[in-house]
Amino acid sequence: MKNDFDQLEIGGKSFNSRLMLGTGKYKTSKAALESIQQSECEIITVAIRRLPINLKNDSTSFLNHLNWENLWLLPNTAGSQTAEEAIRMAFLGHELACQIGQEDNFFVKLEVISDPKYLLPDPIGTLKAAEFLVKKGFTVLPYINADPMLALHLEDLGCATVMPLGSPIGSGQGLNNLANIKIIIENAGIPVIVDAGIGTSSEATTAMELGASGVLLNTAVAQSSTPAQMARAMNLAVKAGRLAYLAGRMEKKLYATASSPLNQISKFN
Repeated sequence: MKNDFDQLEIGGKSFNSRLMLGTGKYKTSKAALESIQQSECEIITVAIRRLPINLKNDSTSFLNHLNWENLWLLPNTAGSQTAEEAIRMAFLGHELACQIGQEDNFFVKLEVISDPKYLLPDPIGTLKAAEFLVKKGFTVLPYINADPMLALHLEDLGCATVMPLGSPIGSGQGLNNLANIKIIIENAGIPVIVDAGIGTSSEATTAMELGASGVLLNTAVAQSSTPAQMARAMNLAVKAGRLAYLAGRMEKKLYATASSPLNQISKFN
């Protein structure tokens, strides 16, 4: 479903899809390619550490089989334990974007994770790296805990989005931080992308119904029994949640109300 009047705007660039898809954990390259196609996503994120230095010379990478005229690369600093590592990965990410013909792509999904057990983002390292990268002209999409104050600080620094986690990466626990995500969405002047923890389509819909601007997920699709089918489900779920949010939920009432009242309008004017 294409809607030019309801596009996602990030860093001055417009996208029709509000679903972003990761590229890790797939059992085969074919499954990854089919999932990207069925998801109808326009932004795909790739861990920079997993990419070869010279992408075009690596015939084994499924990334060389993607149509980069229709997709936008979101390099990911995953695996960076310090701000300095993340900054270095961001610059490498831009170099890789140039190799696929996206010379104007300075997007970076900023992850600074020093906790090896729970993989929770480091707020201090994230702030430090974000401030540096924004000043260098990067379009920074920081992955954060669902911390409303941290989200505001990152927005003040000039980040293009904030990406609060629903629950820990790859856990499939869903939206455990619902209350804080609501606060972040209510206060944000930039897109809020719910990232990490979503396990199934209903959770993606819930995130969008809250007013999130988009959803980024990976494991829920890649580890599904039929990844391409789950990707299609997520595609429809995000669209449905966005439409429901724009339509506006009916008011909750304490008592039942007849759906066919006596004074119901019986004809069109």
